[in-house]
Amino acid sequence: MDGVLVVDALVAVLAVALLAPLAVGLVPRLPVPQVVLLLGGGILIGPQVLGLSSPSGVQVLADVGLGFVFLLAGYEVDLRLAREDAGRRAVVAWAVSLVLAIGVVGVLAAAGLVRAFVPVALGLTTTALGTLLPVLRENGLLQGRLGRYLLAAGGVGELFPVLAIALFLGSQNRLTALASLAAVAVLALLLGLARRVVREGGRLATVIDRGQHETAQITLRATILLLITLIAVTDEFHLDAVLGAFLAGVVLRRWVGEASPALESKLDAVGYGFFIPIFFVYSGMSLDLHSIAEAPLRVALFLVLLLAVRGAPALLVYRGVLSWRERGQTALVTATALPVLVALTEIGLRNGTMLPQNAAALVGAGVLTVLLFPALALALRERREEPGGQPRPPAGRGNRRRSSGGVRKSRKSA
Repeated sequence: MDGVLVVDALVAVLAVALLAPLAVGLVPRLPVPQVVLLLGGGILIGPQVLGLSSPSGVQVLADVGLGFVFLLAGYEVDLRLAREDAGRRAVVAWAVSLVLAIGVVGVLAAAGLVRAFVPVALGLTTTALGTLLPVLRENGLLQGRLGRYLLAAGGVGELFPVLAIALFLGSQNRLTALASLAAVAVLALLLGLARRVVREGGRLATVIDRGQHETAQITLRATILLLITLIAVTDEFHLDAVLGAFLAGVVLRRWVGEASPALESKLDAVGYGFFIPIFFVYSGMSLDLHSIAEAPLRVALFLVLLLAVRGAPALLVYRGVLSWRERGQTALVTATALPVLVALTEIGLRNGTMLPQNAAALVGAGVLTVLLFPALALALRERREEPGGQPRPPAGRGNRRRSSGGVRKSRKSA
Protein backbone atom coordinates (compact mmCIF):
# COMPACT_ATOMS: atom_id res chain seq x y z
CA MET A 1 0.00 0.00 0.00
CA ASP A 2 1.20 3.51 -0.81
CA GLY A 3 2.78 5.35 2.11
CA VAL A 4 0.36 8.27 1.85
CA LEU A 5 -2.61 5.91 1.99
CA VAL A 6 -1.15 4.20 5.06
CA VAL A 7 -0.83 7.55 6.82
CA ASP A 8 -4.42 8.48 5.87
CA ALA A 9 -5.65 5.13 7.22
CA LEU A 10 -3.72 5.68 10.45
CA VAL A 11 -5.19 9.17 10.90
CA ALA A 12 -8.73 7.77 10.80
CA VAL A 13 -7.84 4.95 13.20
CA LEU A 14 -6.17 7.28 15.70
CA ALA A 15 -9.14 9.64 15.53
CA VAL A 16 -11.39 6.77 16.62
CA ALA A 17 -8.87 5.83 19.33
CA LEU A 18 -9.09 9.38 20.71
CA LEU A 19 -12.86 9.86 20.40
CA ALA A 20 -13.74 6.58 22.18
CA PRO A 21 -12.37 7.54 25.64
CA LEU A 22 -13.65 11.10 25.18
CA ALA A 23 -17.16 9.72 24.64
CA VAL A 24 -16.88 7.56 27.75
CA GLY A 25 -15.65 10.54 29.79
CA LEU A 26 -18.21 13.03 28.48
CA VAL A 27 -21.13 10.63 28.88
CA PRO A 28 -20.49 8.96 32.27
CA ARG A 29 -23.69 6.92 32.09
CA LEU A 30 -22.82 5.48 28.69
CA PRO A 31 -23.45 1.74 29.29
CA VAL A 32 -20.62 0.50 27.08
CA PRO A 33 -16.91 0.01 27.74
CA GLN A 34 -14.35 1.85 25.67
CA VAL A 35 -13.33 -1.26 23.70
CA VAL A 36 -16.83 -1.54 22.23
CA LEU A 37 -16.63 2.03 20.97
CA LEU A 38 -13.24 1.23 19.40
CA LEU A 39 -14.72 -1.78 17.63
CA GLY A 40 -17.78 0.21 16.56
CA GLY A 41 -15.59 3.05 15.32
CA GLY A 42 -13.54 0.56 13.32
CA ILE A 43 -16.69 -0.77 11.69
CA LEU A 44 -17.79 2.78 10.88
CA ILE A 45 -14.54 3.90 9.21
CA GLY A 46 -13.88 0.51 7.65
CA PRO A 47 -14.35 -0.57 4.04
CA GLN A 48 -17.86 -1.93 4.64
CA VAL A 49 -19.33 1.42 5.79
CA LEU A 50 -17.57 4.77 5.18
CA GLY A 51 -14.40 3.40 3.63
CA LEU A 52 -12.15 5.93 5.38
CA SER A 53 -9.55 3.33 6.32
CA SER A 54 -8.46 -0.17 5.39
CA PRO A 55 -7.30 -2.97 7.72
CA SER A 56 -4.22 -3.57 5.57
CA GLY A 57 -3.07 0.01 6.22
CA VAL A 58 -2.57 -0.58 9.95
CA GLN A 59 -2.10 -4.36 10.11
CA VAL A 60 1.50 -4.24 11.35
CA LEU A 61 0.64 -1.84 14.16
CA ALA A 62 -2.44 -3.93 14.99
CA ASP A 63 -0.23 -7.02 15.27
CA VAL A 64 1.94 -5.21 17.80
CA GLY A 65 -1.23 -4.08 19.59
CA LEU A 66 -2.47 -7.66 19.93
CA GLY A 67 0.96 -8.57 21.27
CA PHE A 68 0.64 -5.82 23.87
CA VAL A 69 -2.80 -7.12 24.89
CA PHE A 70 -1.29 -10.46 25.81
CA LEU A 71 1.96 -9.02 27.17
CA LEU A 72 0.08 -6.84 29.66
CA ALA A 73 -2.32 -9.66 30.49
CA GLY A 74 0.63 -11.92 31.26
CA TYR A 75 2.26 -9.14 33.28
CA GLU A 76 -0.91 -8.90 35.37
CA VAL A 77 -0.89 -12.59 36.28
CA ASP A 78 0.69 -13.35 39.62
CA LEU A 79 2.05 -16.90 39.56
CA ARG A 80 1.71 -17.05 43.34
CA LEU A 81 -2.06 -17.29 42.81
CA ALA A 82 -1.53 -20.80 41.39
CA ARG A 83 -0.57 -21.99 44.87
CA GLU A 84 -3.66 -20.44 46.44
CA ASP A 85 -7.30 -21.45 46.51
CA ALA A 86 -8.04 -18.84 43.82
CA GLY A 87 -5.68 -20.53 41.37
CA ARG A 88 -6.87 -24.06 42.11
CA ARG A 89 -10.52 -23.14 41.68
CA ALA A 90 -9.72 -21.27 38.46
CA VAL A 91 -8.14 -24.42 36.99
CA VAL A 92 -11.13 -26.55 38.05
CA ALA A 93 -13.60 -24.06 36.55
CA TRP A 94 -11.71 -24.01 33.25
CA ALA A 95 -11.54 -27.81 33.14
CA VAL A 96 -15.31 -28.00 33.64
CA SER A 97 -15.74 -25.44 30.84
CA LEU A 98 -13.56 -27.53 28.54
CA VAL A 99 -15.62 -30.68 29.17
CA LEU A 100 -18.85 -28.77 28.54
CA ALA A 101 -17.40 -27.20 25.38
CA ILE A 102 -16.36 -30.57 23.96
CA GLY A 103 -19.84 -31.98 24.55
CA VAL A 104 -21.71 -28.96 23.15
CA VAL A 105 -19.51 -28.58 20.07
CA GLY A 106 -19.73 -32.34 19.46
CA VAL A 107 -23.51 -31.98 19.22
CA LEU A 108 -23.17 -28.96 16.90
CA ALA A 109 -20.69 -30.86 14.70
CA ALA A 110 -23.05 -33.85 14.48
CA ALA A 111 -25.80 -31.45 13.39
CA GLY A 112 -23.54 -30.04 10.66
CA LEU A 113 -23.38 -26.56 12.18
CA VAL A 114 -19.68 -26.70 13.04
CA ARG A 115 -16.76 -27.94 10.98
CA ALA A 116 -13.81 -26.68 13.04
CA PHE A 117 -14.37 -28.74 16.21
CA VAL A 118 -11.20 -27.86 18.14
CA PRO A 119 -11.02 -24.06 17.59
CA VAL A 120 -14.71 -23.57 18.34
CA ALA A 121 -14.50 -25.69 21.50
CA LEU A 122 -11.42 -23.80 22.71
CA GLY A 123 -13.05 -20.50 21.81
CA LEU A 124 -15.88 -21.25 24.24
CA THR A 125 -13.38 -21.60 27.11
CA THR A 126 -11.55 -18.29 26.69
CA THR A 127 -11.58 -15.16 28.85
CA ALA A 128 -10.55 -11.71 27.62
CA LEU A 129 -8.48 -10.73 30.65
CA GLY A 130 -6.40 -8.22 28.66
CA THR A 131 -9.56 -6.58 27.33
CA LEU A 132 -11.20 -6.47 30.74
CA LEU A 133 -8.28 -5.07 32.73
CA PRO A 134 -9.09 -1.37 32.15
CA VAL A 135 -12.75 -1.88 33.11
CA LEU A 136 -11.90 -3.97 36.19
CA ARG A 137 -9.25 -1.52 37.36
CA GLU A 138 -11.33 1.62 36.91
CA ASN A 139 -14.26 0.15 38.85
CA GLY A 140 -12.29 -1.34 41.73
CA LEU A 141 -13.05 -5.00 40.96
CA LEU A 142 -9.40 -6.03 41.24
CA GLN A 143 -9.32 -5.22 44.94
CA GLY A 144 -9.72 -7.59 47.85
CA ARG A 145 -10.82 -11.21 47.75
CA LEU A 146 -12.92 -10.92 44.60
CA GLY A 147 -10.02 -9.34 42.72
CA ARG A 148 -7.77 -12.30 43.41
CA TYR A 149 -10.35 -14.79 42.16
CA LEU A 150 -11.08 -12.68 39.06
CA LEU A 151 -7.38 -12.38 38.21
CA ALA A 152 -6.80 -16.10 38.66
CA ALA A 153 -9.86 -17.06 36.63
CA GLY A 154 -9.00 -14.58 33.89
CA GLY A 155 -5.36 -15.66 33.76
CA VAL A 156 -6.26 -19.34 33.44
CA GLY A 157 -8.98 -18.55 30.90
CA GLU A 158 -6.44 -16.74 28.76
CA LEU A 159 -3.32 -18.86 29.27
CA PHE A 160 -4.72 -22.39 28.98
CA PRO A 161 -6.60 -21.85 25.68
CA VAL A 162 -3.57 -20.10 24.17
CA LEU A 163 -1.34 -23.01 25.23
CA ALA A 164 -3.78 -25.47 23.66
CA ILE A 165 -4.06 -23.39 20.49
CA ALA A 166 -0.30 -23.19 20.11
CA LEU A 167 -0.01 -26.97 20.49
CA PHE A 168 -2.97 -28.12 18.39
CA LEU A 169 -3.80 -25.31 15.96
CA GLY A 170 -0.56 -23.42 15.32
CA SER A 171 0.68 -23.10 11.77
CA GLN A 172 3.72 -25.13 12.77
CA ASN A 173 3.85 -28.70 14.09
CA ARG A 174 3.56 -29.63 17.74
CA LEU A 175 7.27 -30.24 18.08
CA THR A 176 7.94 -26.66 17.01
CA ALA A 177 5.26 -25.39 19.41
CA LEU A 178 6.85 -27.30 22.28
CA ALA A 179 10.22 -25.92 21.24
CA SER A 180 8.82 -22.40 21.43
CA LEU A 181 7.60 -23.09 24.98
CA ALA A 182 11.06 -24.38 25.87
CA ALA A 183 12.58 -21.23 24.37
CA VAL A 184 10.40 -19.07 26.63
CA ALA A 185 11.48 -21.17 29.63
CA VAL A 186 15.11 -20.61 28.66
CA LEU A 187 14.38 -16.90 28.34
CA ALA A 188 12.95 -16.88 31.87
CA LEU A 189 16.09 -18.59 33.15
CA LEU A 190 18.37 -16.13 31.36
CA LEU A 191 16.42 -13.16 32.67
CA GLY A 192 16.65 -14.60 36.18
CA LEU A 193 20.41 -14.93 35.85
CA ALA A 194 20.65 -11.43 34.37
CA ARG A 195 18.76 -10.04 37.35
CA ARG A 196 21.31 -11.58 39.71
CA VAL A 197 24.17 -10.12 37.69
CA VAL A 198 22.59 -6.67 37.66
CA ARG A 199 21.87 -6.76 41.38
CA GLU A 200 25.49 -7.49 42.12
CA GLY A 201 26.23 -3.96 41.01
CA GLY A 202 28.85 -2.75 38.60
CA ARG A 203 28.72 -0.40 35.66
CA LEU A 204 25.86 -2.23 33.92
CA ALA A 205 23.60 -1.86 36.95
CA THR A 206 24.44 1.83 37.16
CA VAL A 207 23.72 2.40 33.46
CA ILE A 208 20.38 0.60 33.64
CA ASP A 209 19.35 2.39 36.80
CA ARG A 210 20.21 5.82 35.41
CA GLY A 211 18.65 5.06 32.03
CA GLN A 212 15.19 4.09 33.27
CA HIS A 213 13.78 7.60 33.66
CA GLU A 214 15.81 9.65 31.20
CA THR A 215 15.84 9.86 27.42
CA ALA A 216 17.44 6.41 27.23
CA GLN A 217 14.40 4.54 28.67
CA ILE A 218 16.47 1.35 28.65
CA THR A 219 14.00 -1.02 30.35
CA LEU A 220 11.07 0.12 28.21
CA ARG A 221 13.07 -0.22 25.00
CA ALA A 222 14.26 -3.69 26.05
CA THR A 223 10.68 -4.78 26.71
CA ILE A 224 9.42 -3.50 23.36
CA LEU A 225 12.38 -5.16 21.63
CA LEU A 226 11.42 -8.44 23.29
CA LEU A 227 7.82 -8.12 22.12
CA ILE A 228 8.67 -7.12 18.55
CA THR A 229 11.19 -9.95 18.34
CA LEU A 230 8.50 -12.44 19.32
CA ILE A 231 6.34 -11.12 16.51
CA ALA A 232 9.15 -10.94 13.95
CA VAL A 233 10.10 -14.61 14.30
CA THR A 234 7.10 -15.58 12.17
CA ASP A 235 6.13 -14.52 8.66
CA GLU A 236 2.73 -13.46 9.91
CA PHE A 237 1.22 -12.91 13.34
CA HIS A 238 -0.27 -16.16 14.66
CA LEU A 239 -0.97 -17.81 17.98
CA ASP A 240 2.59 -18.98 18.62
CA ALA A 241 3.62 -15.34 18.85
CA VAL A 242 0.57 -14.56 20.99
CA LEU A 243 1.59 -17.32 23.39
CA GLY A 244 5.11 -15.92 23.51
CA ALA A 245 3.79 -12.43 24.26
CA PHE A 246 1.64 -13.71 27.14
CA LEU A 247 4.46 -15.75 28.67
CA ALA A 248 6.88 -12.87 28.14
CA GLY A 249 4.58 -10.73 30.28
CA VAL A 250 4.60 -13.39 33.01
CA VAL A 251 8.41 -13.56 32.84
CA LEU A 252 8.76 -9.77 32.97
CA ARG A 253 6.48 -9.58 36.02
CA ARG A 254 8.69 -12.09 37.81
CA TRP A 255 11.90 -10.40 36.67
CA VAL A 256 11.15 -6.79 37.57
CA GLY A 257 8.83 -7.55 40.52
CA GLU A 258 8.44 -4.66 42.91
CA ALA A 259 11.79 -3.18 41.92
CA SER A 260 10.56 -1.40 38.83
CA PRO A 261 6.98 -0.09 39.23
CA ALA A 262 7.81 2.66 36.74
CA LEU A 263 8.03 0.09 33.93
CA GLU A 264 4.44 -0.91 34.59
CA SER A 265 3.10 2.59 34.01
CA LYS A 266 5.27 3.02 30.91
CA LEU A 267 3.99 -0.20 29.38
CA ASP A 268 0.43 0.92 30.11
CA ALA A 269 1.12 4.26 28.44
CA VAL A 270 2.64 2.75 25.29
CA GLY A 271 0.20 -0.15 25.08
CA TYR A 272 -3.12 1.44 26.04
CA GLY A 273 -2.10 4.83 24.68
CA PHE A 274 -1.24 3.72 21.15
CA PHE A 275 -0.93 0.09 20.06
CA ILE A 276 -3.89 -1.62 21.78
CA PRO A 277 -6.56 0.86 20.56
CA ILE A 278 -5.26 0.38 17.02
CA PHE A 279 -5.73 -3.39 17.36
CA PHE A 280 -9.37 -3.06 18.42
CA VAL A 281 -10.18 -0.51 15.71
CA TYR A 282 -8.49 -2.86 13.21
CA SER A 283 -10.65 -5.75 14.49
CA GLY A 284 -13.76 -3.66 13.89
CA MET A 285 -12.68 -2.83 10.35
CA SER A 286 -12.02 -6.53 9.68
CA LEU A 287 -15.36 -7.76 11.01
CA ASP A 288 -17.43 -9.54 8.34
CA LEU A 289 -20.75 -7.76 8.72
CA HIS A 290 -22.35 -9.52 5.76
CA SER A 291 -21.83 -12.98 7.25
CA ILE A 292 -23.24 -11.81 10.59
CA ALA A 293 -26.30 -10.32 8.88
CA GLU A 294 -26.90 -13.55 6.98
CA ALA A 295 -26.83 -15.71 10.13
CA PRO A 296 -27.79 -13.62 13.19
CA LEU A 297 -29.05 -16.70 15.05
CA ARG A 298 -25.52 -18.12 15.05
CA VAL A 299 -24.31 -15.03 16.90
CA ALA A 300 -27.07 -15.45 19.48
CA LEU A 301 -26.25 -19.17 19.81
CA PHE A 302 -22.55 -18.57 20.43
CA LEU A 303 -23.36 -15.76 22.88
CA VAL A 304 -25.52 -18.09 24.96
CA LEU A 305 -22.92 -20.86 24.75
CA LEU A 306 -20.11 -18.56 25.94
CA LEU A 307 -22.14 -17.68 29.03
CA ALA A 308 -23.29 -21.25 29.68
CA VAL A 309 -19.99 -23.02 28.97
CA ARG A 310 -17.47 -20.54 30.35
CA GLY A 311 -19.49 -18.57 32.88
CA ALA A 312 -21.89 -21.05 34.47
CA PRO A 313 -19.23 -23.28 36.13
CA ALA A 314 -18.20 -20.30 38.29
CA LEU A 315 -21.59 -20.42 40.02
CA LEU A 316 -20.71 -23.84 41.44
CA VAL A 317 -16.93 -23.84 41.68
CA TYR A 318 -16.78 -20.67 43.82
CA ARG A 319 -19.51 -21.66 46.27
CA GLY A 320 -18.40 -21.20 49.83
CA VAL A 321 -15.76 -18.56 49.05
CA LEU A 322 -17.73 -15.92 47.13
CA SER A 323 -21.23 -14.59 47.66
CA TRP A 324 -23.90 -15.23 45.05
CA ARG A 325 -23.43 -11.67 43.79
CA GLU A 326 -19.67 -12.13 43.45
CA ARG A 327 -20.15 -15.50 41.76
CA GLY A 328 -22.46 -13.84 39.27
CA GLN A 329 -19.83 -11.19 38.60
CA THR A 330 -17.17 -13.89 38.17
CA ALA A 331 -19.38 -15.80 35.73
CA LEU A 332 -19.97 -12.70 33.61
CA VAL A 333 -16.32 -11.65 33.67
CA THR A 334 -14.98 -15.09 32.75
CA ALA A 335 -17.53 -15.44 29.92
CA THR A 336 -16.26 -12.23 28.28
CA ALA A 337 -14.07 -13.13 25.29
CA LEU A 338 -12.71 -11.40 22.21
CA PRO A 339 -8.94 -11.25 21.40
CA VAL A 340 -8.44 -15.03 21.45
CA LEU A 341 -11.63 -15.48 19.44
CA VAL A 342 -10.28 -13.10 16.81
CA ALA A 343 -7.03 -15.05 16.62
CA LEU A 344 -8.86 -18.39 16.56
CA THR A 345 -11.03 -17.37 13.65
CA GLU A 346 -8.02 -16.09 11.73
CA ILE A 347 -6.36 -19.49 12.11
CA GLY A 348 -9.53 -21.38 11.22
CA LEU A 349 -10.09 -19.31 8.09
CA ARG A 350 -6.43 -19.49 7.09
CA ASN A 351 -6.27 -23.30 7.21
CA GLY A 352 -9.76 -23.74 5.77
CA THR A 353 -11.25 -25.62 8.72
CA MET A 354 -13.71 -22.97 9.91
CA LEU A 355 -16.84 -21.91 8.09
CA PRO A 356 -16.84 -18.14 7.35
CA GLN A 357 -20.26 -17.70 8.95
CA ASN A 358 -19.05 -19.41 12.15
CA ALA A 359 -15.91 -17.27 12.22
CA ALA A 360 -17.96 -14.08 11.90
CA ALA A 361 -20.55 -15.32 14.41
CA LEU A 362 -17.88 -16.14 17.01
CA VAL A 363 -16.31 -12.69 16.71
CA GLY A 364 -19.75 -11.09 16.74
CA ALA A 365 -20.64 -13.01 19.91
CA GLY A 366 -17.32 -11.95 21.41
CA VAL A 367 -18.14 -8.31 20.68
CA LEU A 368 -21.51 -8.74 22.40
CA THR A 369 -19.88 -10.28 25.47
CA VAL A 370 -17.61 -7.25 25.76
CA LEU A 371 -20.64 -5.00 25.30
CA LEU A 372 -23.00 -6.74 27.72
CA PHE A 373 -21.24 -8.87 30.33
CA PRO A 374 -18.89 -6.31 31.96
CA ALA A 375 -21.78 -3.84 32.23
CA LEU A 376 -23.95 -6.50 33.88
CA ALA A 377 -21.09 -7.43 36.24
CA LEU A 378 -20.80 -3.78 37.29
CA ALA A 379 -24.57 -3.61 37.79
CA LEU A 380 -24.29 -6.47 40.31
CA ARG A 381 -22.03 -4.44 42.59
CA GLU A 382 -23.44 -3.64 46.00
CA ARG A 383 -24.32 0.04 46.20
CA ARG A 384 -23.05 1.33 49.54
CA GLU A 385 -24.39 4.63 50.79
CA GLU A 386 -22.78 7.52 52.59
CA PRO A 387 -24.27 8.68 55.90
CA GLY A 388 -26.16 11.43 54.07
CA GLY A 389 -27.94 8.94 51.86
CA GLN A 390 -25.89 9.57 48.73
CA PRO A 391 -24.48 6.60 46.82
CA ARG A 392 -20.80 6.03 47.55
CA PRO A 393 -18.65 5.81 44.42
CA PRO A 394 -17.02 2.44 43.75
CA ALA A 395 -13.58 1.81 45.15
CA GLY A 396 -10.54 2.00 43.01
CA ARG A 397 -10.66 5.53 41.62
CA GLY A 398 -7.55 6.68 43.42
CA ASN A 399 -3.90 5.88 42.89
CA ARG A 400 -3.16 2.29 41.93
CA ARG A 401 -0.58 0.32 43.82
CA ARG A 402 0.31 -3.28 44.44
CA SER A 403 -1.03 -5.08 47.45
CA SER A 404 1.11 -7.48 49.42
CA GLY A 405 -0.40 -10.35 47.45
CA GLY A 406 0.57 -8.89 44.12
CA VAL A 407 -2.85 -7.71 42.90
CA ARG A 408 -2.64 -4.33 41.27
CA LYS A 409 -5.16 -1.75 42.38
CA SER A 410 -6.59 1.14 40.47
CA ARG A 411 -4.48 4.17 39.92
CA LYS A 412 -5.19 7.52 38.43
CA SER A 413 -4.33 7.71 34.77
CA ALA A 414 -1.24 9.70 34.04
